[in-house]
Amino acid sequence: MEEIRRLLRLPPPATPAPAAPPDANLAIPGLTPLYTANDDFYRIDTALSIPQVDPEQWSLEVRGLVNRPFTLTYADLLAMPHVESDITLACVSNEVGGNLVGNPRWQGVPLRALLERAGVHDGATQLLGRSVDGFTAGFPTEVAMEGGALVALGMNGEPLPALHGFPARLVVPGLYGYVSATKWLSVIELTTFEAEAGYWIPRGWAREGPIKTQSRIDVPRSRDSVAAGRQPIAGVAWAPTRGIEMVEVSIDGGPWREARLAAGLNVDTWRQWVYEWDATPGSHTIAVRASDGSGDTQTDVRTPVAPDGASGHHTIEVRVE
Repeated sequence: MEEIRRLLRLPPPATPAPAAPPDANLAIPGLTPLYTANDDFYRIDTALSIPQVDPEQWSLEVRGLVNRPFTLTYADLLAMPHVESDITLACVSNEVGGNLVGNPRWQGVPLRALLERAGVHDGATQLLGRSVDGFTAGFPTEVAMEGGALVALGMNGEPLPALHGFPARLVVPGLYGYVSATKWLSVIELTTFEAEAGYWIPRGWAREGPIKTQSRIDVPRSRDSVAAGRQPIAGVAWAPTRGIEMVEVSIDGGPWREARLAAGLNVDTWRQWVYEWDATPGSHTIAVRASDGSGDTQTDVRTPVAPDGASGHHTIEVRVE
């Protein structure tokens, strides 16, 4: 099946994403890249084996509380106008400072276009994605209609890897993957939250999963030793659909100092940041927090990942020699 995928070619997007500004990438050694390579993108699996889907046998059904249900083949989706979008996805299981988050460039068909074709009923409050392996994830229909959500066929310029949902998956800005990012998508069903819950909801996770504003220190790493003098403290921060407006760093519990932000791609992606630190010998604690485009600043209250995502400031300890 991998050989079939490699022979496929995505059409040029009718609406390509703009090129990243030169100052969107700070190029600091050890800093997370602006774009996450396919092989480096995080995975959360609920099945023992990865579905191997033949695109010539596969189809996508749009059904449920709609006026005009229909089914599309892979060729049908390839023939539709495509858009490119830079969207940061995050897993609800991502711990503070964790790496279950990534920022690829996606390509696909706007979900809204399919829903408009189907004619969604007023009472359809939930869009439920069904995978070929039985996994389900549901989110509010109004989010699907906002325009940023995709039925994604491509990832960083190539057809989706099998590990990440080939031949098609859902990508929804601003929502944790457990309620939105159905891989190996086979059915888009318009329904209600009362009729059926997605896979993770009966297992104790929150029904709705908006991604919390988060920031992470990549440079230096926790427990690193660094030389005294001017040293960069750098990382990434994300608040999809709201954007990052400010990142601040605190040394040893002192005042918050504003970091320099790299240029942003859009409100749906993470931003790199750097703070130039005059490091003095000894052991030090470094903390970071971010403020989003809604004016909200990360709380310092530490919470676990369940039921709706971790919160708190990423904090590391370093030794300056």
